[in-house]
Amino acid sequence: MAQTRKRYDRQFKRAAAQVVLSREKSVVEFSEELGIKDSTLRRWAKELDELGDDAFPGNGSPKINKDYEIVKLRKRVEELEAENELLKNYRAFLSQDRA
Repeated sequence: MAQTRKRYDRQFKRAAAQVVLSREKSVVEFSEELGIKDSTLRRWAKELDELGDDAFPGNGSPKINKDYEIVKLRKRVEELEAENELLKNYRAFLSQDRA
C-alpha cells in the first residue's frame, strides 16, 4: 500500500524550525516527539535560518510561480474586457434596431 505524503503548514514548520534553532531540545528527540524525520527538521531549520520570512512559501502546498499566476490573471482580464466590449456593441446594435 502506498503511503501518502504528509504536508505541514507554514506555521507548524516555522515553530518546529525555531525549536531546532533555539536548541531547546535535541533534533533527534524532537523529531521522535513530532513523528518527523530528523533530516526534515534540520532542513526546515536551515531554510528558516537562510531565508527568514521568505521561508516556507504557501500553506503546505507546492511553491507557486507568481509570475505565471500574474500572466494567467492578466490574460483572464483581457478576455473579460473583450467580452464586455462585445456585449456593449451588441447592446448598441439592439438599441439601433429598435429605433
